[in-house]
Amino acid sequence: MGFVERKRWLFLGLPFTFTKYTIREDMITIDAGLFKTVENDCYMYKVQDVQHSATLMEKIFGLGTVTCFTGDTTHPQLLMVHIKKSREIKDFILEQSEKARLKRRTVNMLDIGSGNIQDLDVPD
Repeated sequence: MGFVERKRWLFLGLPFTFTKYTIREDMITIDAGLFKTVENDCYMYKVQDVQHSATLMEKIFGLGTVTCFTGDTTHPQLLMVHIKKSREIKDFILEQSEKARLKRRTVNMLDIGSGNIQDLDVPD
């Protein structure tokens, strides 16, 4: 399963742009351009966090923007701008990225402590 969406004009949500987003279980692909096409891929396991946002105009036309924060060197922030089904896509990316990290055993652990070794209860 996956999604294929087009970047849309904010006015009436019409898909008159040349950017296509393909979201699959293992990869996100962005194809952009008319005369010079640039294709960018990001593996799902590299997605660390996902953000959904929608301006008032986007809400009126049923659109939203999904931002993926990744460990990818070419696009640390992957933007999918003015797309339909943006909440469903955000949830899909969150779920699939977690599954991909578990499958590859690349789960990131976050240390929220102070980092001071003396704060740890380690027996001598």
